[in-house]
Amino acid sequence: MTIPRWIRWTVVAAATCLTFTAAGTAGAAPADFYATPEPLPAGAAGDVLKAEGYAPALAVRDQVGPWPSGAQRIMYRSTDARGGAVATTATYFDAAAPWPGGGPQPLVVLAPGTQGQGDQCAPSKLFTEIVHYTPPLDFAVEYEVAQTYALLARGIDVVVVDYEGLGTAGMHSYVDRRAEAHAVLDAARAVKALPGSRIGDDSPIGFWGYSQGGGAAAAATELQAAYAPELNVRGTYAGGPPADLRAVAGALDGGLAAGLLGYAVNSIYAGYPETRAEIDGALAPAGRQVLDDIAGQCVPETIARYGLHRTSEWTRDGRTLAQLIDALPNVRAVVDEQRIGRSAPRSPVLIVQGRNDDLIPHTQAQQLAADWCAQGATVDFGTEEIPPIAPGFVVGHALPMFTGLPRALDWMTARFDGEPAPTTCA
Repeated sequence: MTIPRWIRWTVVAAATCLTFTAAGTAGAAPADFYATPEPLPAGAAGDVLKAEGYAPALAVRDQVGPWPSGAQRIMYRSTDARGGAVATTATYFDAAAPWPGGGPQPLVVLAPGTQGQGDQCAPSKLFTEIVHYTPPLDFAVEYEVAQTYALLARGIDVVVVDYEGLGTAGMHSYVDRRAEAHAVLDAARAVKALPGSRIGDDSPIGFWGYSQGGGAAAAATELQAAYAPELNVRGTYAGGPPADLRAVAGALDGGLAAGLLGYAVNSIYAGYPETRAEIDGALAPAGRQVLDDIAGQCVPETIARYGLHRTSEWTRDGRTLAQLIDALPNVRAVVDEQRIGRSAPRSPVLIVQGRNDDLIPHTQAQQLAADWCAQGATVDFGTEEIPPIAPGFVVGHALPMFTGLPRALDWMTARFDGEPAPTTCA
């Protein structure tokens, strides 16, 4: 397809400016670190397979000293959606600032928002350079540095997960609730197991994420009681969570981020073999090419190449992906399995959702809160009242991540301090 000139030059110009800004701060992550041991050694979920320290690309100095004081790239054992053992990676940041609250050092497991599907998009790689750019359009910025460093400034240690298949072997399990939840839960276990870690069995733990990360954090708190009951989880912040993929698919199609739907199709195709014949039968050759292309891309390139297009262009009969979900029984079953809200978290949750989010519908986040409230959970649901700004161009989705950040920081800090959690449940 022909890429509009304004999109091409916007991506290139942004990459060039940001690359000069970040130049010289750090080197790229070593490729051999991400080589998965074959076979995986025997062990349990959360076991550390390898770890190495490095200097983050961006450090902030105050009267205490630089923070983060250091970082470790870790590879740990986790579990895929069907119970198989996998290796995944994460970055652990040790906050230089002392924890001002009472009790043991807290840890937040930060599930990142959508980075892409190519291995170069893994946060543990991007934290070594902040900006990645390979001409002409392979471009990524690690925007999660804002939330990560805001938590570190509060004296909270942070581990940022990469998710299954992002940086490591295999397809990234995009918006697969079980795989992402396991990656989050096992990251907390891995940090506890690191030699010299100040995170112990009694350390309070929080889950945190926005967008894809909000869904992963929500799934983690929902599955924690069954999968990792030993963790001392105090609370979860789930911002803009894609709890209902059917609703999200309809909202994305035709907008600037329409290509992200292809990440989900690739994830389903790789993780659920029973769907492959249905997907192959529905895709036109052009659609197959799109999926093959985006499997190696980060978000900015996917937007530049496939934004503002309809997924009906990918299919043989012109139906959209949202329409095909209902028509393909195996695909429908897998998509329905990703619905979050099936069981009550046993620790408090804060859900923050933009009223006019143009990617993640407000109504499906409201329904998640209602589902959990009906099951007896403690849920605080908040709406960011931002007016519609360029609908379909991601502004309505991106802004609440930043406008909701102070509220989320205060809420999580209060959970670690042992304060009673507020609730909006009737």
